[in-house]
Amino acid sequence: MSGHLWEVHHPYYCNDGNYYSNEAYHEWKSWDEFFAEFGDSDLDYNAIFRFDWRDGEDWGATDYNGDDYYRNGHLHIYWVGQRKGLFHVSVIDVCRADEPAVIAFLRPRFEYLMALWSPLSTAEQEPAHG
Repeated sequence: MSGHLWEVHHPYYCNDGNYYSNEAYHEWKSWDEFFAEFGDSDLDYNAIFRFDWRDGEDWGATDYNGDDYYRNGHLHIYWVGQRKGLFHVSVIDVCRADEPAVIAFLRPRFEYLMALWSPLSTAEQEPAHG
């Protein structure tokens, strides 16, 4: 992987709301708090299709102050509940020290998406299940 998660800038935004429901937006004060709830979430029922790590004043967060444990970022995780067709977003207050744990959480979900898109993807693997 090149760069850090907070350096990724997707070419188009994803809406934090849901046209059909006001109950699709959830906030968490820390990565640990979020992970305690969703760390073992089922990959089929809770498919993650995107993340945005928003860092700095341009994103409504504060600028990095040099302390990797300072929570100046907001991680937006976008989910679709495939069985019920639900869209929701989790917004987690994160610090740069959280990045390895965030990557460990996102990696099997990325691999799951790649497996869903085979044979179009180059991934030659079975879908990972949580």
